[in-house]
Amino acid sequence: MPDGGLGPGRRGGGGQPPATNVLGGPLLPCSVAPLTGFFRDGCCNTGPEDLGLHVVCAEMTADFLRFSKSRGNDLSTPRPEFGFAGLRPGDRWCLCAARWEEARSAGMAPRVLLEATHIAALEVCSLEDLKAHAVEA
Repeated sequence: MPDGGLGPGRRGGGGQPPATNVLGGPLLPCSVAPLTGFFRDGCCNTGPEDLGLHVVCAEMTADFLRFSKSRGNDLSTPRPEFGFAGLRPGDRWCLCAARWEEARSAGMAPRVLLEATHIAALEVCSLEDLKAHAVEA
């Protein structure tokens, strides 16, 4: 397979084309401060090793951070041993698609930057739902 076996829109290396976002364009960066992404490259890239599918570029809210903590994923508490300063409302972060979908179902979904959300999010989330929560770049 010419894409190194990662499939269409997956992160590649060695001169691979850029990943694709949910709108069909090139995947834009989500955040470099804080530095996000499964690969800590600022983008919501993915690959076979990303079992959580960290592909939804979301803008954090206090409500979502509380919701995530209540589900066992505390994103707001600093973890210096991992180089993680903790997230605050307004920060952008690559969320697991399933966590975003869970939050949406509970009425707690944060807003989404579509141009920075990887096309693989459509394996879990509908484009209609993502668009309904879109924020401008």
